[in-house]
Amino acid sequence: MSNVSESELLILKEIAEVLNEGTEIDTMLQDVTKKLLHVTGLKMAWIFLVDHDMSFRLAAKENLPPALSKDNYAPMCTENCWCMNRYKRGTLNRASNIIQCKRIEDVLKAKSGDTKGLTHHASVPLLAGNERFGILNIGSPDKTHFEVEELALLESVAFQIGTALKRITLSQKEQENALISERNRLARDLHDSVNQLLFSLNLTARAGRELTRDTRLIETFIYIQDLAQEALAEMKALIWQLKPSGLEHGMVSALKEYGRMLDLVIKIEVSGMVELPSKIEEAIWRIGQEALANIRKHSGQNEASLHLHVSNREVTLTISDKGCGFEYIEKNDLPSIGLRSMRSRVNALNGRFQCSSSLGKGTTISVSIPI
Repeated sequence: MSNVSESELLILKEIAEVLNEGTEIDTMLQDVTKKLLHVTGLKMAWIFLVDHDMSFRLAAKENLPPALSKDNYAPMCTENCWCMNRYKRGTLNRASNIIQCKRIEDVLKAKSGDTKGLTHHASVPLLAGNERFGILNIGSPDKTHFEVEELALLESVAFQIGTALKRITLSQKEQENALISERNRLARDLHDSVNQLLFSLNLTARAGRELTRDTRLIETFIYIQDLAQEALAEMKALIWQLKPSGLEHGMVSALKEYGRMLDLVIKIEVSGMVELPSKIEEAIWRIGQEALANIRKHSGQNEASLHLHVSNREVTLTISDKGCGFEYIEKNDLPSIGLRSMRSRVNALNGRFQCSSSLGKGTTISVSIPI
Protein backbone atom coordinates (compact mmCIF):
# COMPACT_ATOMS: atom_id res chain seq x y z
CA MET A 1 0.00 0.00 0.00
CA SER A 2 2.99 2.32 -0.46
CA ASN A 3 1.34 4.10 -3.40
CA VAL A 4 -2.06 4.28 -1.81
CA SER A 5 -2.67 7.90 -2.84
CA GLU A 6 -2.26 7.02 -6.53
CA SER A 7 -4.37 3.87 -6.49
CA GLU A 8 -7.10 4.94 -4.04
CA LEU A 9 -9.81 5.58 -6.64
CA LEU A 10 -9.14 2.28 -8.38
CA ILE A 11 -9.26 0.38 -5.10
CA LEU A 12 -12.53 2.04 -4.06
CA LYS A 13 -14.00 1.33 -7.49
CA GLU A 14 -13.15 -2.38 -7.31
CA ILE A 15 -14.53 -2.62 -3.77
CA ALA A 16 -17.72 -0.82 -4.83
CA GLU A 17 -18.24 -3.28 -7.68
CA VAL A 18 -18.11 -6.22 -5.27
CA LEU A 19 -20.46 -4.53 -2.80
CA ASN A 20 -22.99 -3.53 -5.45
CA GLU A 21 -23.33 -7.15 -6.56
CA GLY A 22 -23.99 -8.42 -3.02
CA THR A 23 -27.48 -9.43 -1.93
CA GLU A 24 -26.62 -11.79 0.94
CA ILE A 25 -24.64 -10.37 3.85
CA ASP A 26 -22.17 -13.14 4.71
CA THR A 27 -21.35 -13.91 1.08
CA MET A 28 -20.84 -10.22 0.31
CA LEU A 29 -18.57 -9.72 3.32
CA GLN A 30 -16.45 -12.74 2.42
CA ASP A 31 -16.12 -11.54 -1.18
CA VAL A 32 -15.19 -7.98 -0.20
CA THR A 33 -12.66 -9.21 2.37
CA LYS A 34 -10.91 -11.27 -0.29
CA LYS A 35 -11.01 -8.38 -2.77
CA LEU A 36 -9.66 -5.92 -0.18
CA LEU A 37 -6.58 -8.05 0.45
CA HIS A 38 -6.03 -8.50 -3.27
CA VAL A 39 -6.12 -4.79 -4.13
CA THR A 40 -4.17 -3.54 -1.08
CA GLY A 41 -1.52 -6.22 -0.85
CA LEU A 42 -2.29 -6.87 2.81
CA LYS A 43 -2.47 -10.52 3.84
CA MET A 44 -5.07 -11.11 6.56
CA ALA A 45 -8.50 -9.65 7.33
CA TRP A 46 -11.62 -10.47 9.32
CA ILE A 47 -14.95 -8.82 9.99
CA PHE A 48 -17.07 -8.91 13.14
CA LEU A 49 -20.76 -8.06 12.90
CA VAL A 50 -22.14 -6.63 16.15
CA ASP A 51 -25.85 -6.60 17.07
CA HIS A 52 -27.66 -3.90 19.05
CA ASP A 53 -27.23 -5.94 22.25
CA MET A 54 -23.46 -5.99 21.56
CA SER A 55 -23.35 -9.70 20.85
CA PHE A 56 -21.04 -10.35 17.90
CA ARG A 57 -20.04 -13.01 15.41
CA LEU A 58 -17.17 -13.61 13.02
CA ALA A 59 -18.93 -12.96 9.71
CA ALA A 60 -15.98 -13.08 7.30
CA LYS A 61 -12.32 -14.02 7.43
CA GLU A 62 -9.48 -14.44 4.95
CA ASN A 63 -6.06 -16.04 5.47
CA LEU A 64 -6.26 -16.11 9.27
CA PRO A 65 -3.22 -17.92 10.71
CA PRO A 66 -3.56 -21.43 12.20
CA ALA A 67 -3.39 -20.13 15.78
CA LEU A 68 -6.56 -18.09 15.22
CA SER A 69 -8.29 -20.66 13.00
CA LYS A 70 -8.12 -23.67 15.32
CA ASP A 71 -11.25 -25.33 16.71
CA ASN A 72 -13.47 -23.67 14.10
CA TYR A 73 -12.05 -20.18 14.83
CA ALA A 74 -12.72 -20.46 18.58
CA PRO A 75 -9.98 -17.88 19.49
CA MET A 76 -11.87 -15.33 17.37
CA CYS A 77 -15.11 -15.80 19.29
CA THR A 78 -14.01 -14.99 22.83
CA GLU A 79 -15.36 -11.85 24.50
CA ASN A 80 -11.93 -10.62 25.69
CA CYS A 81 -10.77 -8.40 22.83
CA TRP A 82 -9.39 -4.86 22.92
CA CYS A 83 -10.88 -3.66 19.64
CA MET A 84 -14.28 -5.14 20.54
CA ASN A 85 -14.16 -3.53 23.98
CA ARG A 86 -13.42 -0.14 22.39
CA TYR A 87 -16.28 -0.64 19.94
CA LYS A 88 -18.70 -1.51 22.76
CA ARG A 89 -17.63 1.54 24.76
CA GLY A 90 -18.23 3.73 21.71
CA THR A 91 -14.59 4.89 21.47
CA LEU A 92 -13.78 3.13 18.19
CA ASN A 93 -15.19 5.76 15.86
CA ARG A 94 -12.60 5.77 13.10
CA ALA A 95 -9.76 3.68 11.69
CA SER A 96 -7.27 2.96 14.42
CA ASN A 97 -3.88 1.30 14.86
CA ILE A 98 -4.10 -1.46 17.44
CA ILE A 99 -0.73 -1.53 19.18
CA GLN A 100 -1.17 -5.17 20.11
CA CYS A 101 -3.94 -7.70 19.52
CA LYS A 102 -5.29 -9.39 22.65
CA ARG A 103 -6.39 -12.46 20.70
CA ILE A 104 -2.93 -12.89 19.17
CA GLU A 105 -1.27 -12.21 22.52
CA ASP A 106 -3.37 -14.94 24.15
CA VAL A 107 -2.53 -17.62 21.56
CA LEU A 108 1.16 -16.69 21.71
CA LYS A 109 1.17 -17.04 25.50
CA ALA A 110 -0.62 -20.37 25.22
CA LYS A 111 1.74 -21.50 22.42
CA SER A 112 -1.34 -22.85 20.70
CA GLY A 113 -0.26 -22.42 17.08
CA ASP A 114 1.52 -20.45 14.40
CA THR A 115 0.48 -16.80 13.97
CA LYS A 116 2.37 -16.49 10.65
CA GLY A 117 4.04 -13.31 11.88
CA LEU A 118 0.78 -11.44 12.60
CA THR A 119 1.24 -9.30 15.71
CA HIS A 120 -0.72 -6.08 15.01
CA HIS A 121 -3.73 -5.01 12.97
CA ALA A 122 -5.81 -1.97 12.14
CA SER A 123 -9.41 -1.83 13.34
CA VAL A 124 -12.05 0.14 11.44
CA PRO A 125 -15.72 0.52 12.49
CA LEU A 126 -18.34 -0.28 9.86
CA LEU A 127 -20.62 2.75 9.84
CA ALA A 128 -23.48 4.15 7.79
CA GLY A 129 -24.61 7.51 9.12
CA ASN A 130 -25.41 7.03 12.80
CA GLU A 131 -25.74 3.25 12.46
CA ARG A 132 -22.95 0.89 13.48
CA PHE A 133 -22.66 -2.62 12.10
CA GLY A 134 -19.34 -4.03 13.27
CA ILE A 135 -15.56 -3.97 12.84
CA LEU A 136 -13.15 -4.57 9.97
CA ASN A 137 -9.74 -5.80 11.15
CA ILE A 138 -6.82 -6.05 8.73
CA GLY A 139 -3.10 -6.75 8.97
CA SER A 140 -0.02 -8.41 7.55
CA PRO A 141 2.92 -10.40 8.95
CA ASP A 142 5.44 -8.15 10.74
CA LYS A 143 3.40 -4.99 9.98
CA THR A 144 3.21 -3.05 13.23
CA HIS A 145 1.91 0.32 12.04
CA PHE A 146 -0.46 1.82 9.46
CA GLU A 147 0.21 5.21 7.94
CA VAL A 148 -2.41 7.97 8.05
CA GLU A 149 -3.10 7.57 4.32
CA GLU A 150 -3.61 3.82 4.74
CA LEU A 151 -6.06 4.33 7.59
CA ALA A 152 -7.96 6.95 5.56
CA LEU A 153 -8.36 4.46 2.71
CA LEU A 154 -9.53 1.74 5.08
CA GLU A 155 -12.07 4.17 6.54
CA SER A 156 -13.44 4.82 3.05
CA VAL A 157 -13.69 1.09 2.38
CA ALA A 158 -15.39 0.50 5.75
CA PHE A 159 -17.91 3.24 4.97
CA GLN A 160 -18.68 1.53 1.66
CA ILE A 161 -19.20 -1.78 3.50
CA GLY A 162 -21.42 -0.14 6.12
CA THR A 163 -23.56 1.47 3.41
CA ALA A 164 -23.91 -1.88 1.63
CA LEU A 165 -24.93 -3.57 4.90
CA LYS A 166 -27.60 -0.93 5.45
CA ARG A 167 -28.87 -1.41 1.88
CA ILE A 168 -29.15 -5.18 2.26
CA THR A 169 -30.75 -4.88 5.71
CA LEU A 170 -33.39 -2.45 4.42
CA SER A 171 -34.03 -4.68 1.41
CA GLN A 172 -34.53 -7.74 3.64
CA LYS A 173 -36.96 -5.83 5.87
CA GLU A 174 -38.87 -4.68 2.81
CA GLN A 175 -39.12 -8.28 1.57
CA GLU A 176 -40.30 -9.46 5.00
CA ASN A 177 -42.97 -6.75 5.09
CA ALA A 178 -44.10 -7.67 1.58
CA LEU A 179 -44.35 -11.33 2.60
CA ILE A 180 -46.43 -10.45 5.67
CA SER A 181 -48.73 -8.29 3.55
CA GLU A 182 -49.19 -11.09 1.04
CA ARG A 183 -49.99 -13.58 3.81
CA ASN A 184 -52.54 -11.19 5.27
CA ARG A 185 -54.13 -10.68 1.84
CA LEU A 186 -54.30 -14.44 1.21
CA ALA A 187 -55.80 -15.02 4.67
CA ARG A 188 -58.50 -12.41 3.98
CA ASP A 189 -59.26 -13.93 0.56
CA LEU A 190 -59.55 -17.44 1.98
CA HIS A 191 -61.81 -16.23 4.76
CA ASP A 192 -64.05 -14.19 2.46
CA SER A 193 -64.36 -16.77 -0.33
CA VAL A 194 -63.50 -20.42 0.35
CA ASN A 195 -64.40 -20.28 4.03
CA GLN A 196 -67.82 -18.79 3.28
CA LEU A 197 -68.50 -21.35 0.54
CA LEU A 198 -67.72 -24.22 2.90
CA PHE A 199 -70.01 -22.71 5.52
CA SER A 200 -72.79 -22.43 2.92
CA LEU A 201 -72.21 -26.06 1.89
CA ASN A 202 -72.56 -27.14 5.50
CA LEU A 203 -75.88 -25.28 5.87
CA THR A 204 -77.18 -26.67 2.56
CA ALA A 205 -76.35 -30.24 3.60
CA ARG A 206 -78.12 -29.72 6.92
CA ALA A 207 -81.20 -28.33 5.17
CA GLY A 208 -81.21 -31.22 2.66
CA ARG A 209 -81.05 -33.71 5.51
CA GLU A 210 -84.11 -32.16 7.15
CA LEU A 211 -86.13 -32.13 3.91
CA THR A 212 -85.94 -35.86 3.16
CA ARG A 213 -86.87 -39.13 4.82
CA ASP A 214 -84.83 -41.27 2.43
CA THR A 215 -82.25 -43.04 4.62
CA ARG A 216 -79.60 -43.15 1.89
CA LEU A 217 -80.01 -39.45 1.13
CA ILE A 218 -79.83 -38.60 4.82
CA GLU A 219 -76.56 -40.56 5.11
CA THR A 220 -75.20 -38.76 2.04
CA PHE A 221 -76.11 -35.35 3.47
CA ILE A 222 -74.53 -36.30 6.81
CA TYR A 223 -71.36 -37.33 4.98
CA ILE A 224 -71.31 -34.04 3.04
CA GLN A 225 -71.89 -32.13 6.27
CA ASP A 226 -69.02 -33.95 8.00
CA LEU A 227 -66.71 -33.24 5.07
CA ALA A 228 -67.68 -29.57 5.10
CA GLN A 229 -67.05 -29.36 8.86
CA GLU A 230 -63.65 -31.00 8.48
CA ALA A 231 -62.76 -28.69 5.59
CA LEU A 232 -63.87 -25.68 7.64
CA ALA A 233 -61.60 -26.75 10.49
CA GLU A 234 -58.69 -27.22 8.07
CA MET A 235 -59.38 -23.85 6.48
CA LYS A 236 -59.56 -22.15 9.86
CA ALA A 237 -56.19 -23.66 10.78
CA LEU A 238 -54.68 -22.57 7.45
CA ILE A 239 -55.96 -19.00 7.85
CA TRP A 240 -54.60 -18.93 11.39
CA GLN A 241 -51.19 -20.11 10.13
CA LEU A 242 -51.12 -17.39 7.49
CA LYS A 243 -52.17 -14.68 9.91
CA PRO A 244 -51.59 -15.81 13.52
CA SER A 245 -53.73 -13.61 15.70
CA GLY A 246 -51.93 -14.63 18.89
CA LEU A 247 -48.29 -14.15 17.91
CA GLU A 248 -48.30 -10.57 19.16
CA HIS A 249 -48.76 -12.04 22.67
CA GLY A 250 -45.69 -14.24 22.33
CA MET A 251 -44.69 -17.37 20.47
CA VAL A 252 -45.49 -19.79 23.30
CA SER A 253 -48.97 -18.30 23.73
CA ALA A 254 -49.54 -18.56 19.99
CA LEU A 255 -48.45 -22.22 19.84
CA LYS A 256 -50.65 -23.03 22.83
CA GLU A 257 -53.64 -21.35 21.15
CA TYR A 258 -52.90 -23.16 17.88
CA GLY A 259 -52.78 -26.50 19.72
CA ARG A 260 -56.08 -25.71 21.44
CA MET A 261 -57.64 -25.01 18.06
CA LEU A 262 -56.42 -28.45 16.91
CA ASP A 263 -58.01 -30.02 20.03
CA LEU A 264 -54.57 -30.92 21.40
CA VAL A 265 -53.70 -30.89 25.08
CA ILE A 266 -50.16 -29.49 25.26
CA LYS A 267 -47.84 -29.72 28.24
CA ILE A 268 -45.54 -26.69 27.93
CA GLU A 269 -42.20 -26.03 29.63
CA VAL A 270 -40.25 -22.83 29.03
CA SER A 271 -36.79 -21.92 30.31
CA GLY A 272 -34.81 -18.78 29.57
CA MET A 273 -36.06 -15.29 28.80
CA VAL A 274 -34.32 -13.72 25.81
CA GLU A 275 -36.07 -11.70 23.10
CA LEU A 276 -35.63 -13.50 19.79
CA PRO A 277 -34.87 -11.88 16.42
CA SER A 278 -38.01 -11.80 14.29
CA LYS A 279 -36.71 -14.25 11.65
CA ILE A 280 -35.86 -16.84 14.35
CA GLU A 281 -39.19 -16.36 16.11
CA GLU A 282 -40.95 -16.80 12.76
CA ALA A 283 -39.01 -20.01 12.05
CA ILE A 284 -39.71 -21.51 15.49
CA TRP A 285 -43.38 -20.56 15.15
CA ARG A 286 -43.73 -22.23 11.73
CA ILE A 287 -41.82 -25.34 12.83
CA GLY A 288 -44.00 -25.61 15.95
CA GLN A 289 -47.16 -25.29 13.84
CA GLU A 290 -46.03 -28.03 11.46
CA ALA A 291 -45.07 -30.36 14.30
CA LEU A 292 -48.39 -29.88 16.14
CA ALA A 293 -50.38 -30.33 12.93
CA ASN A 294 -48.51 -33.59 12.28
CA ILE A 295 -49.36 -34.83 15.78
CA ARG A 296 -53.02 -34.02 15.21
CA LYS A 297 -53.11 -35.78 11.84
CA HIS A 298 -50.84 -38.78 12.28
CA SER A 299 -50.08 -39.67 15.90
CA GLY A 300 -53.49 -40.97 16.93
CA GLN A 301 -53.12 -38.97 20.16
CA ASN A 302 -54.51 -35.65 21.38
CA GLU A 303 -51.63 -34.90 23.76
CA ALA A 304 -48.22 -33.37 23.09
CA SER A 305 -45.24 -32.02 25.02
CA LEU A 306 -43.49 -28.79 24.09
CA HIS A 307 -40.25 -27.57 25.64
CA LEU A 308 -38.70 -24.25 24.66
CA HIS A 309 -35.28 -23.27 25.99
CA VAL A 310 -33.73 -19.89 25.18
CA SER A 311 -30.16 -18.93 26.09
CA ASN A 312 -27.93 -16.06 25.01
CA ARG A 313 -26.54 -18.19 22.19
CA GLU A 314 -29.35 -20.42 20.89
CA VAL A 315 -33.01 -21.36 21.11
CA THR A 316 -34.08 -25.00 21.29
CA LEU A 317 -37.59 -26.27 20.62
CA THR A 318 -38.56 -29.87 21.35
CA ILE A 319 -42.02 -31.22 20.55
CA SER A 320 -42.95 -34.85 21.23
CA ASP A 321 -45.91 -37.19 21.36
CA LYS A 322 -46.54 -40.75 22.52
CA GLY A 323 -48.49 -41.74 19.45
CA CYS A 324 -48.09 -44.45 16.85
CA GLY A 325 -44.77 -43.16 15.51
CA PHE A 326 -43.15 -44.43 12.30
CA GLU A 327 -40.07 -46.31 11.18
CA TYR A 328 -37.28 -43.83 10.66
CA ILE A 329 -33.56 -44.39 10.17
CA GLU A 330 -31.57 -41.17 10.60
CA LYS A 331 -29.29 -41.75 7.59
CA ASN A 332 -32.34 -42.01 5.30
CA ASP A 333 -34.22 -39.01 3.92
CA LEU A 334 -37.13 -37.61 5.91
CA PRO A 335 -40.39 -39.32 4.91
CA SER A 336 -42.69 -36.28 4.52
CA ILE A 337 -42.76 -32.83 2.98
CA GLY A 338 -43.63 -31.30 6.36
CA LEU A 339 -40.53 -32.73 8.05
CA ARG A 340 -38.31 -31.71 5.16
CA SER A 341 -39.80 -28.21 5.31
CA MET A 342 -38.95 -27.98 9.02
CA ARG A 343 -35.38 -29.11 8.37
CA SER A 344 -35.06 -26.61 5.52
CA ARG A 345 -36.12 -23.73 7.78
CA VAL A 346 -33.57 -24.78 10.40
CA ASN A 347 -30.75 -25.21 7.88
CA ALA A 348 -31.43 -21.74 6.46
CA LEU A 349 -30.60 -20.32 9.91
CA ASN A 350 -27.52 -22.53 10.45
CA GLY A 351 -29.34 -24.60 13.06
CA ARG A 352 -29.62 -28.28 13.90
CA PHE A 353 -32.65 -30.48 13.19
CA GLN A 354 -33.27 -33.88 14.74
CA CYS A 355 -36.15 -36.30 14.33
CA SER A 356 -36.50 -39.52 16.28
CA SER A 357 -39.39 -41.95 15.93
CA SER A 358 -40.24 -45.63 16.00
CA LEU A 359 -43.45 -47.60 15.64
CA GLY A 360 -45.59 -47.49 18.77
CA LYS A 361 -43.17 -45.23 20.65
CA GLY A 362 -44.11 -41.78 19.42
CA THR A 363 -42.11 -39.06 17.71
CA THR A 364 -39.81 -36.30 18.92
CA ILE A 365 -38.78 -33.26 16.88
CA SER A 366 -35.94 -31.14 18.23
CA VAL A 367 -34.48 -28.02 16.62
CA SER A 368 -31.72 -25.69 17.82
CA ILE A 369 -31.07 -22.35 16.15
CA PRO A 370 -28.18 -20.02 17.03
CA ILE A 371 -29.15 -16.50 18.06
